Amino acid sequence: MAVASPRVDRRRAPGSSAPAKGSVAVGLFCVLLSFILITCAESSAELREGRLGTAEEGMATYYARRLAGHRTANGERYDPAGFTAAHPVLPFGTRVRVTRMEHGSRSVVVRINDRCAGGKKIIDLSEAAARRLGMMTAGIVRVRIEVVSGHAN
Repeated sequence: MAVASPRVDRRRAPGSSAPAKGSVAVGLFCVLLSFILITCAESSAELREGRLGTAEEGMATYYARRLAGHRTANGERYDPAGFTAAHPVLPFGTRVRVTRMEHGSRSVVVRINDRCAGGKKIIDLSEAAARRLGMMTAGIVRVRIEVVSGHAN
């Protein structure tokens, strides 16, 4: 026959009502993680809607000339001389100001007409836009993009 023994809470010192240090740290971590996830979700929703003033920073690349004439995601044909770009979530027709971080005074306004993969690379620019930013030899540069007008739909 088994004898039931009293349950001992090993996380607290005898006679103490304070939680163990580990559980406080876990609680603070959960609060911080929740804040980060909510902030990222709000930012992502603002981008998907193309809200004015919404901004993000990341890396920019540009389309190869060999893609000239190929269809973009909105059905247009890619024109290297046009000021257009691809973005993962911004609505087609949204205009964004792209500013090169190393050269804060160099910026260009482009219209979103295509999609690109997300991640660190946040935008793919047309050749004309890349030339304006002085990124033809670098190929990939750090930029800040800001929505300056909503989509035309």
